[in-house]
Amino acid sequence: MTEVLFTVFVFTLSVFLGFELISKVPPILHTPLMSGSNAISGITIIGALVVAGEASTPFTTLLGTLAVILATLNVVGGFLVTDRMLKMFKRR
Repeated sequence: MTEVLFTVFVFTLSVFLGFELISKVPPILHTPLMSGSNAISGITIIGALVVAGEASTPFTTLLGTLAVILATLNVVGGFLVTDRMLKMFKRR
């Protein structure tokens, strides 16, 4: 029970900290920050592949595969948004 409460506490604290950090970033830095976080999110794909590959039950294999799909969508979507934002700064 204590572990669950600690996990919920850490999650809640990280939500508030993330909100405060992102709200303080000036608009000119959003594109580089987003691009960097997308590159770091690629590590999530590696972790998801490890989970999917070492799964011992069909349920964990399904969860690992779902994690790979969602992590890939996150990274690809982030890069598409970053590319779109960078196109806004190009001269015509």
